Amino acid sequence: MTGFHRPLLGLKTALWSVLWLVMAVPAAPAAPAVKDVLKTYADIAHATYEDSLATAKTMRAAIEALLADPSAQTLRAARAAWLAARVPYQQSEVYRFGNAVVDDWEGKVNAWPLDEGLIDYVAADYGTESEENELYVANVIANTSLKMGGRTIDAKTISKKLMAEMLHEAGGNEANVATGYHAIEFLLWGQDLNGTGPGAGARPATDFDVKNCTGGNCDRRAAYLRTVTELLIDDLTWITAQWAPDGDARKGLLSGDDTAGLTAIFTGLGSLSYGELAGERMKLGLLIHDPEEEHDCFSDNTHNSHYYNVLGMRSIYLGRYRRVDGSVVSGASPSDLVKAKSAKADTELRAKLDATLGAMSAMVQRAESVEAYDQMIGEGNTAGNAVVQVAIDALLAQTKAIERSVAVLKLKAIEFEGSDSLDDPGKVSGG
Repeated sequence: MTGFHRPLLGLKTALWSVLWLVMAVPAAPAAPAVKDVLKTYADIAHATYEDSLATAKTMRAAIEALLADPSAQTLRAARAAWLAARVPYQQSEVYRFGNAVVDDWEGKVNAWPLDEGLIDYVAADYGTESEENELYVANVIANTSLKMGGRTIDAKTISKKLMAEMLHEAGGNEANVATGYHAIEFLLWGQDLNGTGPGAGARPATDFDVKNCTGGNCDRRAAYLRTVTELLIDDLTWITAQWAPDGDARKGLLSGDDTAGLTAIFTGLGSLSYGELAGERMKLGLLIHDPEEEHDCFSDNTHNSHYYNVLGMRSIYLGRYRRVDGSVVSGASPSDLVKAKSAKADTELRAKLDATLGAMSAMVQRAESVEAYDQMIGEGNTAGNAVVQVAIDALLAQTKAIERSVAVLKLKAIEFEGSDSLDDPGKVSGG
């Protein structure tokens, strides 16, 4: 009988081993409800815009201190506050594509590049006229009336209405940027006259000193800076409210079709990754080696703008945003949805996002220790060009991974923003 029982005991042990192995293999994670993913997306939008608003208010205080007592120290503090205000805002740009409410509004606060002669004095080599822009050297700070299209614009009072309704994109020209972060940047730094050489804008604090004025019209320049800053805060207040618990953007997203909501998320991820960042903001400047094609061109802060764009994309995909105060907003994520369908696709996209962030980090490190972004894209700068191209290549690989995740989720009819610099470079490089 003993010989009979031994194989039975072996079979029993084998069965238990197989059962244990089956139990040990993790089951595919359950997909969260799409509405929960959309809620996290809206929560992060609200937090990011809230942080953008808070840092803009801190910047306003620094600008008021500059205007009250113009000095190298107060100007340096105002510039530092502007740089800090860019950190959360750049992370919000992933919301622009796919959300009409954001895209229709975004031009008020982040339009670029701008013809700075519309706002203030410029160097002689800027020129005196442009066939494309009637207001190329209008200089509203120096002039109380402007001519456009055969009519006269009354500019005696520097007001929000003058900026937002009469000057910003006047004549349908997108280079007439009178409002937003970059108008403030120009006023704080002035033109960057260094080309692809070292150095950013170098406006003196005395340009705001009515008692010891340089550049002329210091009272109007101060009024412009104060007013454009207040207008930025108005615009950020509005968009923050759109994503608040009772905001129209949030309600529209959460009450709408789930597929439409997911389409908005992945449209934002793919479009910022491909056409906007890899294309218009990076490859275009690299192809033509033009320092005017850098995003934060007066302050030489472009490397940070690009880095935080990618960090914002990563936050959205993972459903986790670290706020300025260190707290974290998190919840069900697009990553969770993709992982439930294909762990491979999710792992790939996570890895590509991390790789892009790493490439951007290398670019930031170079900007802080070797040379600014406008120098990196300069003609003949083999090493600098290569650092930028590596980041572009990472964005392109990331976009492919986004496309595969879109396919996994069976989302249809998503068209990412394109760019001639990527799709037809001959159009922009003369090739």
